[in-house]
Amino acid sequence: MRTKLTTLGTILPAILILDLVTKRWALSALAGGNRIDLFGGVVPLTLAFNRGAAFGIRIGSDPRWFFIPIIVLALYLLIVLFIKARPSDHLRLVSLVLVMAGATGNLFDRVRWNAGVVDFIGPIDLGFMDWPIFNVADMAISCGAVALAVSFWLEERLVRESPTEVTEGGEMETESAP
Repeated sequence: MRTKLTTLGTILPAILILDLVTKRWALSALAGGNRIDLFGGVVPLTLAFNRGAAFGIRIGSDPRWFFIPIIVLALYLLIVLFIKARPSDHLRLVSLVLVMAGATGNLFDRVRWNAGVVDFIGPIDLGFMDWPIFNVADMAISCGAVALAVSFWLEERLVRESPTEVTEGGEMETESAP
């Protein structure tokens, strides 16, 4: 339990603080159409408000009240997964906390105003398309989701390759000989 609380207590506040501070900075430094180019213009910083889902996907004229309950439900499910995760599964713990922190950071924006989620990194020209504008919370969600998928894949591979069973609580149990 100590490992879980340490993971949660260090990563979650760090991501939330970084997300909130950078969004506040973006609101003041990039207001009025100001743009800052980093790395020779490769990474522009441009203020945008995303009222939709990932990558600017829109749902109706006021999606705020659609997304808030979905985010709350997702956070509940992530907490359940976190509680059930083995303390020794550091990849799963870190990935879940990253997604929880990012979702919470973007939830703050949706709750506090109707303008949408504050995004400011991008758009990044990939040569064949522009990568949408994003923020620190989005990075945490994306990295956490990829890491979580890897964690589930590794667990599935371990289950297939070893004569053990995974119990409901996520604990590994060695099969006993008859």
